[in-house]
Amino acid sequence: MLAWINSISAWAIPVIIAFIPLYAYTKKVPVYESFVDGAKDGFSTAISIIPHLVGMMVAISVFRSSGALEFMVGWTAPFLQWLGVPREILPLGILRPLTGTGSLAYTTELIRAYGPDSLVGRIASTIQGSTDTTLYVLTVYFGAVGIRNGRYALKVGLFSDVVGFIAAIAVCLFVFG
Repeated sequence: MLAWINSISAWAIPVIIAFIPLYAYTKKVPVYESFVDGAKDGFSTAISIIPHLVGMMVAISVFRSSGALEFMVGWTAPFLQWLGVPREILPLGILRPLTGTGSLAYTTELIRAYGPDSLVGRIASTIQGSTDTTLYVLTVYFGAVGIRNGRYALKVGLFSDVVGFIAAIAVCLFVFG
């Protein structure tokens, strides 16, 4: 059974990549021209999000360099220790809504330090997969399409990140702890 699942996993993406253009061709869609038009639109979108991306990166750098991240970790560490949550996990919960790359780098550091099968490594991996980069998405994508009032999206996005963070910890502590 495991060999069958591995075989499906290995072939799923190549089959999908081959299927989509073939299907479009059978429907008389000009595949290459559609691809080139999409690439043109993607290039202009990439150019338009650069200012938002730079602003977000500066804000994250200031947040980490100012010591605010360490302050928040130190402030909440006793409560987390009382709950049985490893102290090392909190920076990931703070970074994840801000930056995907930064949180992935932090997760990689945790896995390198504690191992992938440790409780810290498992919680970090689960958080990485259970939450999203809400502020990045709102800043870059909403800025690119000109949405100015994203307060409800911000509330829902951050709430879902908190729920994902707590659920990831709870499930990992229940299953592995």
